[in-house]
Amino acid sequence: MQPHELGAGLAALQQQQQYRQCVTRESAQGTHVRLNGRDMLSFASNDYLGLASHPRLIESAREALSRWGVGSGASHLVTGHTSAHEEAEMVLADWIGTPSALLFGSGYLANLAVISSLLGRGDEVFADKLNHASLNDGCLLSRARLRRFRHNDMAQLESLLQASRARSRMIVVDAVYSMDGDEAPLAELLRLAHRYDAWLYLDDAHGFGISGGGRGALAEYALHDPRVIYMATLGKAAGVSGAVVAASDELCAWLVNRGRSYIYTTAMPPALAVAISQSVGLMRDEPWRRERLAAHIAKLQAAMLPYPLITSRFAIQALIIGGNNATVMLADQLAAAGLWVPAIRPPTVAAGTARLRISLSAAHSEQELGILIEALGHALRDTIGG
Repeated sequence: MQPHELGAGLAALQQQQQYRQCVTRESAQGTHVRLNGRDMLSFASNDYLGLASHPRLIESAREALSRWGVGSGASHLVTGHTSAHEEAEMVLADWIGTPSALLFGSGYLANLAVISSLLGRGDEVFADKLNHASLNDGCLLSRARLRRFRHNDMAQLESLLQASRARSRMIVVDAVYSMDGDEAPLAELLRLAHRYDAWLYLDDAHGFGISGGGRGALAEYALHDPRVIYMATLGKAAGVSGAVVAASDELCAWLVNRGRSYIYTTAMPPALAVAISQSVGLMRDEPWRRERLAAHIAKLQAAMLPYPLITSRFAIQALIIGGNNATVMLADQLAAAGLWVPAIRPPTVAAGTARLRISLSAAHSEQELGILIEALGHALRDTIGG
């Protein structure tokens, strides 16, 4: 796109109801937030366990700031890797159940590092069509041949694997898909990885802290295997920031030496690493958070709404509306009633599948969930005539 085309491009986005702007939050993360000067009941956060403002995390980060300062000051391989990072990696490896773990500044950086360091020209990567954008970008950056298969279509994936003559192969999936909240068939994927000598890379951004007693997909489905590489983000259920790659000692050592988005960036602040260690402790010590979240999910799924929710046992609850205009109008009506529920439109989701993406949290009360259900029912009937 040329500079003179930007204005027309933005105007087209506005006409198609695809123009986006950031809302400014003026309060701490929680179920009640202040957005653009208005107090709102929020169902838009990935803080699934309600840990982002937990006093134990705040205090541990405050103490760590006094000891370590604000920034880490350098990349991990120079002087940025502290004992706080080292401890968090050991805590995470133990919790997830792998020999080693490696911290990254974000899930995006982790996905770029893993895929691009293990694959190159002459290799092939097999990716679900609903994968997160960061996984797709990691595949493209690797320069391997990208083969995309229909969502959760194991027959098509096996056909592609059978036809592959690549030197190295990798299957790349989300364990829980970020827009529908459904799951990948992980046991079947591991079977195919073994049969066709492929890596299996799992992005468990939305499952870590929830499934497997909080330990994630590896524990939930007994997937601990040398060819499985596991990634979880730490800014969702963990309530902090960053990401972890958990795998064999050799794989993590390889990333330290060849993962460009690990090597060539400043390490996360040590205070965040300290908070991550504390967050894992809370996941272990407070299972009631997962239990409350599961109860909220069951209650919302059982609600008799004019439009059905996609079935999901995770915090992401997608209400498919279809058209962009109707979805935006519905979100606006909920916002007018004091509820913040984001409208998700193409290109984030496929054309004709615009939706409300409801994110539940253990921090929500039963009363707050009841307010959401009642408001959704009214808004759907008034806006769409359901």
